[in-house]
Amino acid sequence: MYTPVLAPVAGSLTLSALLAALPLVVLFVLLGVFRIRAWLAAAISLAVSLLVAVLGYPMPVGQAVLAATEGAAFGFFPILWIVINAIWIYNMTVHTGHFDVLRRSFARISDDQRIQGVIVAFSFGALLEALAGFGTPVAVTSVMLVALGFQPLKAATVALVANTAPVAFGALAAPITTLATVSGLPLSDLAAMVGRQTPVLAVFVPMVLVGIIDGWRGVRETLPATLTCGVVFAIAQYATSNFFSAPLTDIVASLLSALAVVAVVRRRSKAEATDSRVEVFRAYAPYAIIIIVFALAQVPAIKNALTSVTVTFNWPGLHLATLSGKASTLPAFKFDWLDAAGSLLVIAGLITIPVIKIGTGAALRAYGGTYRQLATAIVTVMAVLALAYVMNASGQTTTLGTWMANAGGLFALLSPVLGWLGVAVTGSDTSSNSLFGALQVTAAQHAGLSPTLMAAANSAGGVLGKMISPQNLAIVAGAVGLAGREGDLFRRVFLWSLILLAAMCLLVFLQSTPILSWMVV
Repeated sequence: MYTPVLAPVAGSLTLSALLAALPLVVLFVLLGVFRIRAWLAAAISLAVSLLVAVLGYPMPVGQAVLAATEGAAFGFFPILWIVINAIWIYNMTVHTGHFDVLRRSFARISDDQRIQGVIVAFSFGALLEALAGFGTPVAVTSVMLVALGFQPLKAATVALVANTAPVAFGALAAPITTLATVSGLPLSDLAAMVGRQTPVLAVFVPMVLVGIIDGWRGVRETLPATLTCGVVFAIAQYATSNFFSAPLTDIVASLLSALAVVAVVRRRSKAEATDSRVEVFRAYAPYAIIIIVFALAQVPAIKNALTSVTVTFNWPGLHLATLSGKASTLPAFKFDWLDAAGSLLVIAGLITIPVIKIGTGAALRAYGGTYRQLATAIVTVMAVLALAYVMNASGQTTTLGTWMANAGGLFALLSPVLGWLGVAVTGSDTSSNSLFGALQVTAAQHAGLSPTLMAAANSAGGVLGKMISPQNLAIVAGAVGLAGREGDLFRRVFLWSLILLAAMCLLVFLQSTPILSWMVV
């Protein structure tokens, strides 16, 4: 059984942290500076992480390779399993022409592309995040924006930046639930605290999206709609997470924000309705079916039936311990083949087939075509998750986190950065909370800070790492036909990620001081 060492380089935590950061530095430099294809950058960075684990840390070669294989498997299931099936449903609607109907329907709400971008990427994307998460929103909304006339690169950028404020409560609040489990803090307190951080982001994100689409002139011209959208989403996210239900937070916020934008715009385009009500119904039906299937899956009796066939097993041959010497939970692989979001999307897709009247053969060809379309994204995601698992299993991630946690009182300023780093590596706020949730609580106790505030900051800061995660970059690039241009996307969103992260760091720091301490649960 391999037990990680916190400071393997001459007993120095700082030198060890520099070594542990090497795989991430290589990954982002290859993507952002040298513009290497994401799958190749991920593969090279994976090799670096293996070398660091074996040569820098005392991790046996076999254990390091097995950790990588488990990470690659997790990358495919459940993460890619969700994305592949979500894109399959979209591809079927393209084949039947119903996606064009959906596009024309959006155009009749408003012929302003900026407003369409806010409704699709922010509000509808938040709904998809609430139901599925794990890359589904950027995959689906980016192709919807392309269908609405956006250039692929701009569509991908907008979809990535929009997928921020809703992420902490995505997949029916899975990140918050995980955070409560690993930190030992009450779920209600964590949900309430995150619900007093991410809504601040939500107010500004719609304006940022319009700025990306049409510059500052566009921001000024659409301010009534974007401000209404952001404020309504923020109020709904705060109220639902604090007083009602964490899992339903993004569902309520996304629907109310979309309705608010439509109410403010109140302007129909001059285009005449050319589609029958039946065709419009069929165009919206796949997304309504997804919502219904996911909602029914949360009914206790159905939920229990779906989870009754879940299999959890230890990854063969992988034996890991934590720093304290206890058996690590990392080798435990949960194969919830029926309850997984991707499997629910398969069910929704099968129901969609007769509704949109696509032939069985065409549906199968669309499914095969989806795998070909996402081929490089599949390789990238599996390599990135393999890298994340190697870093976690060897102790590289813990070294980085512990080094940052030694900042004392200034840790309040750095706490969101730790969550941001975790999501940038794994592509998942849930995974980041699993990695650093307990560490945030320990660091807070040592520094005399609120454990609830610091744990929540991990999740709130993490949402801003989503847009630069190689996993998400690969998914959205594959969806809009930009495979190989992940580096271009990275450069477009990196500055926004840093700006919003700096704002979140400032907010959390002020919440740790008397200035905004009244916001802390």
